[in-house]
Amino acid sequence: MATQIADGVVRLGTDIVNWYLVADDTGVTVVDAAVPRYRPQLDDGLKLLGRTTADVRAVVLTHAHADHVGCAEILRTELGAPVFVHAEDRELATTAKAFGKNEASLLPYLRHAAAWKLLTGLARGGGMKPVRIGEVTTFGGDGETLDVPGRPRVLHTPGHTPGHCILHFESRGVLAVGDLICTWNPLTGGRGPQLLPRAFNQSTQRMVESLGRLDETDAALTVFGHGAPWRDTPHAAAEHARSVGPT
Repeated sequence: MATQIADGVVRLGTDIVNWYLVADDTGVTVVDAAVPRYRPQLDDGLKLLGRTTADVRAVVLTHAHADHVGCAEILRTELGAPVFVHAEDRELATTAKAFGKNEASLLPYLRHAAAWKLLTGLARGGGMKPVRIGEVTTFGGDGETLDVPGRPRVLHTPGHTPGHCILHFESRGVLAVGDLICTWNPLTGGRGPQLLPRAFNQSTQRMVESLGRLDETDAALTVFGHGAPWRDTPHAAAEHARSVGPT
């Protein structure tokens, strides 16, 4: 699936996980990298933008979970595109070994059809085994603007992982929130802005605190790792997630 959702912005992925392309006059930034077998989608997305793989300048990760890093090493080695990740997710990105445990078990969620849909889809996409990234470029300053196409401003939003960040592409009016919240809950199937399920989070309480970053950010379009784009304000998405509570 490749769909242009804003000027210079393309959504890639399937109904279980998204990744994105953001283009400007300097080239294209890949935002997150889904799972390995989604790699051919990149070419379709670049065609929509009138670009080629030669225009890809960087891969920027919101965090380093397996379903967000899948193509990253492929693109780093194939295209020479540097992979950017927050310093607190560096170890997860380069070793594929999580620091600490998630706060809940996956087992209770297996009563939901959505959980099986997710697990089956990830398995088919090669996303059940994390892919180590050979080399990453780290960032750490909250509010830092990355010198990549689209020049996203990074806001640190820990909780899902220690180094989870959201990316504000102000010139495109787009906020990429990764897995801070979703509009399709990948384990329960719930719709509308909400926190990711506790089985995927290191600290849901820290994620609730991180929702405050959405309150202070203005964007016409908010995009997610899981679920459809949101065209109300980021603040409205945060308020909806607060009303739902932990999932």
